[in-house]
Amino acid sequence: MKKYNIGDIVTGTITGVESYGVFVKINDYYNGMVHISEISDKFVSDIESNYLVGDTIKAKVIDVIDDKKQLKLSIKVLKNDEKIDKSLNGFDPLKEALPKWIEKKYSEIESNK
Repeated sequence: MKKYNIGDIVTGTITGVESYGVFVKINDYYNGMVHISEISDKFVSDIESNYLVGDTIKAKVIDVIDDKKQLKLSIKVLKNDEKIDKSLNGFDPLKEALPKWIEKKYSEIESNK
């Protein structure tokens, strides 16, 4: 039986949809729940319109209750992680442009003397 840790990415099947969250079967041992507050950064007015019993979802483990074989899951954290991974590598573009900006500014200063 696999043990899960906070930060793990899991795939599961939705077994229930309620107004407050989505229940997910991870495997024969573990079940999970995505609370409505962990579905999106935006207001979620109707979970049932986006998630159906039988759908397969990916989520990130945000808490583990081993004695009950339960996982607290987040979809929004996983979506935010994907946005970061697909970004322009944080400050790398600024780092690459900085020497050019400095050289340009030095040139301007020299030409104004």
